[in-house]
Amino acid sequence: SSHIRRLPRDLVPSCGDSDVTSYARNYRLLVVKAEQPIQLAQLLTKPAHSIINQASDSRLRLDAGSINADGFGVGWYPTERDDDAGSPGPCVFRSITPAWSNANLHRLADKIKSPLVFAHVRASTTGALSEENTHPWTYGNLIWMHNGCISDFSRIKRRLQAELSDAYFAVPQGNTDSEWAFACFLEQLSRLTDPLQPTIPHAILREAMLNTVQLLTKYTNDVGASDPSLLNFCVSDGSSVVATRYITSATEEAASLFFSTGSTFEEYAPGSFKMNKADKRERIILIASEPLTFERADWVEIPSQSCIVITPRNNLLRFPIRNEFFQASVTSHRRDEFARAKGYRWTTAPVSIPGPNAVPQSTASVATQVVEAL
Repeated sequence: SSHIRRLPRDLVPSCGDSDVTSYARNYRLLVVKAEQPIQLAQLLTKPAHSIINQASDSRLRLDAGSINADGFGVGWYPTERDDDAGSPGPCVFRSITPAWSNANLHRLADKIKSPLVFAHVRASTTGALSEENTHPWTYGNLIWMHNGCISDFSRIKRRLQAELSDAYFAVPQGNTDSEWAFACFLEQLSRLTDPLQPTIPHAILREAMLNTVQLLTKYTNDVGASDPSLLNFCVSDGSSVVATRYITSATEEAASLFFSTGSTFEEYAPGSFKMNKADKRERIILIASEPLTFERADWVEIPSQSCIVITPRNNLLRFPIRNEFFQASVTSHRRDEFARAKGYRWTTAPVSIPGPNAVPQSTASVATQVVEAL
């Protein structure tokens, strides 16, 4: 597994939740969109390198000190709508206990199938524990989560709040920068359409997401934030998914983000999974902070300053985020020290293990894997 050297407190940039500064943190997120419902256990508990096991393994990435499991959350869209069950929105299960030892999560994962899943795990050295501060969050049919941090958030929080209408100012129940970013997104979305409608065109979701990123970038620039913000956001309405890999820096890498596409995601040996590609169609798409398999050919790293869209028909699109932090040259090199020091960067290449398709090879260019929309 990858290893992150612990840095002295005075050498680690401050970047985090609204009222907590932590260091050497490890967050992981996962988005799954499939044509057919997939068992949550196939994604969360069974893979040897599942997002839950990644959280457990993160204890090994620090040289010293205790690690608190700061909670996990899973959101999924039901396969069938029950008109007597009230809102048709996503279901969410959140807890502040360690994900790898939560018996209820394992029971749910064995029983539930869904075509669209959001999962988020956080492990850190410091931080306030509460379910209100645990990803993902929902509003109507929308679901949201974030991997990263808004730099100097305490200095821009009031300005962000002042831009919100009453309806979205009341949305956050916790005190994290991530949930306030969700409120900011809802405000931007409301200027384009009604956020409570059952489905929203993916182009509208993308526009609201890009407006949110640009607004948060402006806020941090205006206050002269000392460190970059890491803005890996994910949102869905149950039909489309929009995600970003973004950092307010032209020289540093954003928090890591990968994707994998194929026909089926299957277990070929206990704990060992691979992405099967029976045809050219993307019948299942995974977006993850860290690869779920050790099959190097399965995964492609998403470039920094990118917006990824999964359409209702499971087409995968990438839109470069072109602003002052965008690097047009494909040969430009970004440093990863900042994200790596904060536990947001997965730096070790997957190690191939025996099994079907276990062929080590260089990661393909993302442009050859997705339709790049310029």
